[in-house]
Amino acid sequence: MKSDIQIAQETRLSHIRDVAADFGITDDDLELYGKYKAKLSDELWEKVKDRPDGKLVLVTAINPTPAGEGKTTISIGLTEALNQMGKKTLVALREPSLGPCFGVKGGATGGGYAQVVPMEDMNLHFTGDFHAITSANNLLAALLDNHIQQGNALDIDTRNIVWKRCLDMNDRVLRNIVVGLGAKADGVVREDHFVITVASEIMAILCLCDNMKDLKERLGRIIVAYNRNGDPVTAADLNAVGAMAALLKDAIMPNIVQTLEHTPALVHGGPFANIAHGCNSVRATKTALKLADITVTEAGFGADLGAEKFMDIKCRAAGLKPDAVVIVATVKALKYNGGVKKEDLGAENLEALKKGIVNLEKHIENIQKFGVPIVVTLNSFLTDTEEEYAFIRDFCQERGCEFALARVWAEGGKGGLELAEKVVRTLETKPSSYAPLYPLDMPLKDKITTIAREMYGADGVVFAPAATRALKKLTELGFGNLPICMAKNQYSLSDDPKKLGRPTGFKVNVREVYVSAGAGFVVVLTGDVMTMPGLPKEPAANNIDVNEDGMITGLF
Repeated sequence: MKSDIQIAQETRLSHIRDVAADFGITDDDLELYGKYKAKLSDELWEKVKDRPDGKLVLVTAINPTPAGEGKTTISIGLTEALNQMGKKTLVALREPSLGPCFGVKGGATGGGYAQVVPMEDMNLHFTGDFHAITSANNLLAALLDNHIQQGNALDIDTRNIVWKRCLDMNDRVLRNIVVGLGAKADGVVREDHFVITVASEIMAILCLCDNMKDLKERLGRIIVAYNRNGDPVTAADLNAVGAMAALLKDAIMPNIVQTLEHTPALVHGGPFANIAHGCNSVRATKTALKLADITVTEAGFGADLGAEKFMDIKCRAAGLKPDAVVIVATVKALKYNGGVKKEDLGAENLEALKKGIVNLEKHIENIQKFGVPIVVTLNSFLTDTEEEYAFIRDFCQERGCEFALARVWAEGGKGGLELAEKVVRTLETKPSSYAPLYPLDMPLKDKITTIAREMYGADGVVFAPAATRALKKLTELGFGNLPICMAKNQYSLSDDPKKLGRPTGFKVNVREVYVSAGAGFVVVLTGDVMTMPGLPKEPAANNIDVNEDGMITGLF
């Protein structure tokens, strides 16, 4: 069987202007980055902004397992299938991060015959968006330290600096560092920290802003530190906004590429869903809704994380109303949740399937709480059996969900026609009554508890003393009406990654809380989740190479 990168490299790509033209996008609307990728200009938005929106379909999944679920693959294959049915459809995805590309996960542009291309470009430097975000983040850090070095006119408390540097790479040794060592001219000695770029508040701001004016206003609200009186110090106070915006002026424009079947794909922004809000940019999604009859988008990881943040953060910020949700699972992943070891997942095991399907059940219930109709789909594998399919189909239909098999990895759009038909039928016959999980005027502690109880199935929340103090302080500062962005491990509904299936009888442990005032949410760190991941014992980077002809191998 060919690898994903072999399939991608053997595909004859169309010029991006020809791909875009099918959706009424002209040469004047494109900022070309070579032949096969481009950015969409602000002029395009001005042309289409008054058109009615198409339908919005969110793709989410059960909690990820080593068996793989294929959420992005389904998003792309579903889009191709809908276009084959004559439905004018675009897909809006997140950009891959270099961290997982060189770490555990590998590439993040779909798989098999349901990919977006050029996959090597997208998985590596693409159009430079992540580099711009990293530069803007670290410029702010440099200006902050320089202000302190040059006399500290804002009376910043160097023990209460909250802005962290960032890097788009898994590098555990940068989590906790000391800066300013050396001579007096080298700065003030203090403890500092790094996060991965996809966890930077600037990534969230770029993905939630509407335009340059909104971007600059949000950048100005970023809290970098507190002064000795306990008052917040912002990026605007440091006069950093203009220079940061200059670094981001191209990055805020959505990127357009193509699927293997030459359907346009808008790929823009890439916050992780376990440590950030996990959705592609508002600008890309809104543009797709104006250009297409149906827009397919994804949220990161399981519905407990990505979908919840899509509904409670992105939809609120952008005024979006999803019309349907596709929940992705696999037979293997459900059996893994039922206690089967990875090496034994290929064997039929209905008992394990019955035990593990409770994970899917909880995610179905979660989406139903938002009032949006659901289609459940299985990424099909050769080792699956008809008996296993029948059990899952009956399980879903008993809970009011449409069900479809997807063979998009092996067949591309053709393999997604059954799913596409179910999605269209859901859009036509089941109206959405979307509503967020909680009101914004609910106290911060109650919002956190509501998410833990309703989305994770927890009995309650244990707040560390520092987290309780932070919540009180943030409320006093006027941030009590912001939504919550939970940072939790992705592997379990609980904050313990080893508790698979549908755990009960647990409490979520909140260790730290801080505000992302520019992004417009309060971040809550639970369990031992890290905002700077580490590399595994055998990183994916070990298998990546480039030959004498410039052909990249081993990316995925």
